[in-house]
Amino acid sequence: MSCNKTQEKVITKTKIIDLSHTFSEETVYWVTAKEFKLDIVAKGDTDKGFFYAANNFETAEHGGTHIDAPIHFSKGKQSVEEIPLNKLIGQAIKVDVTANASNNPDYLISVKDFTNWEKTNGTIPEGAIVLLETGHSKHYPDKLKYLGTDQRGPEAVKLLHFPGLSSEAATWLVENRNINAIGIDTPSIDYGQSEYFKSHVILLSENIPAFENITNLDQLPLKDFEVIALPMKIKDGSGAPLRIIAKVKEEI
Repeated sequence: MSCNKTQEKVITKTKIIDLSHTFSEETVYWVTAKEFKLDIVAKGDTDKGFFYAANNFETAEHGGTHIDAPIHFSKGKQSVEEIPLNKLIGQAIKVDVTANASNNPDYLISVKDFTNWEKTNGTIPEGAIVLLETGHSKHYPDKLKYLGTDQRGPEAVKLLHFPGLSSEAATWLVENRNINAIGIDTPSIDYGQSEYFKSHVILLSENIPAFENITNLDQLPLKDFEVIALPMKIKDGSGAPLRIIAKVKEEI
């Protein structure tokens, strides 16, 4: 006697998650960088019978949610407008180190963090965009908690404290895996107390752009989602404001 089983069709929807902080007077910038300023040109009803609004803004390249182009730390490498779009759009993974970094503002993401991820999730896919979740974005935009200082200027650089990627882990990634881009929910891919920005140099020298000051990583799974990271297309830019989103499939 045969038994026919009806296979249920799995229906999914795509959820879009914004990984960007809003740009405003609260936006967090590097302690030596020009902060965001918005000047209102017009906002109100006109004598022609319609409403009209327009603004001017000025800002440094590196602040808020932004991209570090390879030329930022590597002579002759790609500037913002030269980064291929297929480096900025594609399948992504998330490495979650919040348990380690939550009580250590100087935490360095290690090779072990990546190998532990792979034990559970398989090898980091070819051409993946790698996002690093430290949990540090919960402090944004409180500069004292997020940067480690609310002071500004060259001397404030010595006071910076936030997690980042160790140079050993950056080297492991470029030598053993083929990734398209990397992002982190802190002000820099290097940790706050870095003097030589080795992780920047290692990654950007291989034309691997970095996304900094991203957020909402706690809303992402560890794998099987897509990232779209589109910066302002600045000619010869070493960086640019970034609108980055994730597309996650969910069963309904």
